[in-house]
Amino acid sequence: MTSDEFAALIGELTLSWASGGGVRVASHFTEDAIYHDFMYGPHTGRAGIAHLVQDLCYRDGTNYRWEMFDPVFDGTKGYAWWLASFTSTVPQFKGKHVVMDGMSRFVIREGLIAEYRESVNGGVAMAQLGAEPERMAKVFRRWTNLA
Repeated sequence: MTSDEFAALIGELTLSWASGGGVRVASHFTEDAIYHDFMYGPHTGRAGIAHLVQDLCYRDGTNYRWEMFDPVFDGTKGYAWWLASFTSTVPQFKGKHVVMDGMSRFVIREGLIAEYRESVNGGVAMAQLGAEPERMAKVFRRWTNLA
């Protein structure tokens, strides 16, 4: 895979997210891929990734938009920074719009994503939702394995 092909792959991935189709998102991954989501944890395989998107992310949000910038690729690993947004459908935060930034790391095998990891400033997202400080502290402890 070339750098241009990597950029095209992650561009298609973000368009798939916006379409709302978990199976379409999962099609960009290998059969045994691992998707490490900052909020919902790791999901394995295309079925697991489709479940993450369809049954968790799209349960809790709508109007997803995800744009990746400045992709770099060395033939095996790729990175890009991004902006993403969604509107919460979680009853406590329903209708709140969230914009967040992050960095993604991809491991590519045979033209597909074999592993995905992300680093996200989730505290900014929680503040935009209006989460109470106690809830934020609980989540931050879990994220840092101090819970």
